[in-house]
Amino acid sequence: MTDENKVETVGDGTVRDIAAELNIPVADLNDPYAVPALMPSSADKAIRSFEAGDFAVPTRKQDDWRFTPVDRITEFFDVFKPSGETTIEVSTIDGTELAADNVKLYQTAIGEAPSGTVSKPNDRVSAVEWQSGSTATVVELTGELAVPVLIKITGAGDELDALHLVIKADDKAHGDVIIEHTGHARLAEGVEITTGKDSHISTTFVQEWDKTSKHVGNHRIHVGEGASLRHSVVTLGGDVVRIRMDQDFGGPQGDLNMLGIYFVDPGQHIEHRTMVVHNHPECKSRVVYKGALDGKDAHSTWVGNALIEPTAPGTDSYELNRNLVLTPGAVADSEPNLEIENGNIVGAGHASSVGRFDDEELFYLQSRGIPETEARKLVVRGFFAELIEEIGIPSISEHLMTVIDRRLAKGESAAMAQVLEDK
Repeated sequence: MTDENKVETVGDGTVRDIAAELNIPVADLNDPYAVPALMPSSADKAIRSFEAGDFAVPTRKQDDWRFTPVDRITEFFDVFKPSGETTIEVSTIDGTELAADNVKLYQTAIGEAPSGTVSKPNDRVSAVEWQSGSTATVVELTGELAVPVLIKITGAGDELDALHLVIKADDKAHGDVIIEHTGHARLAEGVEITTGKDSHISTTFVQEWDKTSKHVGNHRIHVGEGASLRHSVVTLGGDVVRIRMDQDFGGPQGDLNMLGIYFVDPGQHIEHRTMVVHNHPECKSRVVYKGALDGKDAHSTWVGNALIEPTAPGTDSYELNRNLVLTPGAVADSEPNLEIENGNIVGAGHASSVGRFDDEELFYLQSRGIPETEARKLVVRGFFAELIEEIGIPSISEHLMTVIDRRLAKGESAAMAQVLEDK
């Protein structure tokens, strides 16, 4: 071996290039993000495809499906012919006419822009929805909306159906969109949300399905440069509801706030999965999900993933999940995951908890003369109230608190019913 060519001949006559083998990337202290991470991230390894056949059929042995009762949603694993029975209506929340200058509503063929422009499906059920449907409903927002837009999605039967919704906000658009799901359905739903530069948008998805409904959903989200998005998900009904959300940023200084509320009754499975990808500098994300479980075999799952890529210095990220178990026999799975591929960040953290009533809170209230039953009621309502208020739309917040009060009041035990008696 010589210093000039830095090669050597081994015993079998093979020539090895020593320089090539030892060419390990070294970060530049002045530009630490010039060298990519040596280990692939979860986003690098994840399959993304519009073809259902590119994904394995889900089983409990797969990490993304280990908490899901896959045997209860097998009908969503293969491409099907949609019934077309699910209806979708778009209006303003107060019933006034949509402002033509601010809201544009139309349908387009699946695969025709703007559908299919926000990433690709990330699991088999999402790809099945894409391949099963033929049209997408598009809601485009421009300028400043004086009144929130209401999108009502109503299920109408047991037949399988597929629905694809695109919400597209132009640069500097300001507005609120509420998406309500009601009725009885077996629905595969795909949602694409894209927000333009310097826009400020809120989307609130409410699932109040009948108790035997099944809903598998995928939200693919792209937050523009300097834009802010408040993305809220409220799930209060359905036999099995599984919603996966995948997001990235389109430029620096994006701001994402993801809020989640869920209430799980006996035998129900409610699952939310969030994936936040910080791929641009100086972006901020907050993910806060809270749930309550009441009754035997009530099951919730929250899996929160956050990835901070080497290209995202100045990131500020945090995710939180809290679960309140109201009665024995309920199970809450909570799994926060955080991948950090650079060290020049403002902050990154996560937390999760599963528990019953906070004894210290109860003691504090009782020590000030509040009876135990009333104190317990205040704790339960307070658990949700702050997050509901953050949704920022008074009529929706009031409705949700009323629904939660009603759901809590029909607890299985007489003691719980007394705790949550009408105000």
